[in-house]
Amino acid sequence: MKNFNIEQILDIMPHRYPFLLIDRIESLDDNEVVGIKNVTYNEPFFMGHFPGEPIMPGVLIVESMVQTGGFLILKKLGDPKKKVVYFSAINKVRFRKPVRPGDVLKHKVQLTSFRSNFFKLKSKSFVEDTLVAEGEFTAVVADRKEI
Repeated sequence: MKNFNIEQILDIMPHRYPFLLIDRIESLDDNEVVGIKNVTYNEPFFMGHFPGEPIMPGVLIVESMVQTGGFLILKKLGDPKKKVVYFSAINKVRFRKPVRPGDVLKHKVQLTSFRSNFFKLKSKSFVEDTLVAEGEFTAVVADRKEI
């Protein structure tokens, strides 16, 4: 099991501000990753979602989960700078509790199967010990285009 700081994440992931939605990888092995997203009031989406009652949008919680899973896939492939992960299906997503400024989202993502360049993942996301979201995802890996 290994952990990764933000600089190491930036080395692997193609995402950048304002759309990199993981801050730390707490642990990683062949089939499981735990990623952290620190939710702060400074996030730009809180200005409009919702004034007076800031709640992290569900689609961004899902994006943070799949980015954590994407990190696992890219590390598994061995040469992440040459590949990109596209998510092709999002299934059985459930939001259990709102996520608010000050919360620390912990995504536990498990690789359930893979064949060739197709990967299936399950994710559960927690704030402290409370399950706040979960879902299943399918991803496909392709060659990254030169920029």
